[in-house]
Amino acid sequence: MAAQAPILDEFRRLRARVPQLTGALAAGVDGLVLAHDTPGVEPDGLAALTAAALGVAIRVTDATGRGDFRELLLRGTDGYVATYAAGRTAVLTLLAQDGVNVGRLHLEGRRAAARIGELVDAEVKPVRNGPAKSSAKEAAKPMPTRTRTARSARSTTADARTTTES
Repeated sequence: MAAQAPILDEFRRLRARVPQLTGALAAGVDGLVLAHDTPGVEPDGLAALTAAALGVAIRVTDATGRGDFRELLLRGTDGYVATYAAGRTAVLTLLAQDGVNVGRLHLEGRRAAARIGELVDAEVKPVRNGPAKSSAKEAAKPMPTRTRTARSARSTTADARTTTES
């Protein structure tokens, strides 16, 4: 992929802005590595796990009516794993130490994901089955959105409490 060098440059700039960053990986939503800088972490395995986590995150946001997937943050005892949508076909996964400023990680991660998404999306050429059309209307069409079926209301108990009363 021709975008690998610019993605690696983006990783270097990201590490300069977030010193507690310990790794970065750009992967397709299918789990294939696009570029990586993940010392001590096997990139193919991380990309596959990222794709699996992305699938679950998409289902959760869909089931809860929270819209399209944007980001996922995991915290372990030794640090963070943050995954951001990067365009239509890729994700950016960042690994950071436990002492990272999470707000800064999100700010810089979102910016980097947007830039990486532009690089990756520019490389993805739409496949056409018929003759090419040069219609300006076709280029201006927005991406189709998924439709959701109406959900039935939950039955709840009127006396149910979620807090403890004293």
